[in-house]
Amino acid sequence: MKFTLLTFLIMPNVVYVLRSQKDSYNYVGCTNNLKRRLEEHKKGKVFSTKNRRPLHMIYAEYYLNQQDAFAREKFLKTGWGKNYLKKVLANYSRLKKFGG
Repeated sequence: MKFTLLTFLIMPNVVYVLRSQKDSYNYVGCTNNLKRRLEEHKKGKVFSTKNRRPLHMIYAEYYLNQQDAFAREKFLKTGWGKNYLKKVLANYSRLKKFGG
């Protein structure tokens, strides 16, 4: 499947990872309205992240249906999922160390 900007606009189910600048904690979440959810995180309305602000989105995956998105979120919160994210985000961590 070829992905375009339009594809992402019609794929409302998003699994995302936020990283805390305060303690480098990664938060994994799932939403059908990313803009709204990021605002909630930013304003401290999410219990799990309100004391870890500021946060930056460092990873996202888009899904056509909600069940797939929820299953992926659940996986990323497991030990295997955390290891997967560690490998995928290794380059992000290296870039941050060098000011990228």
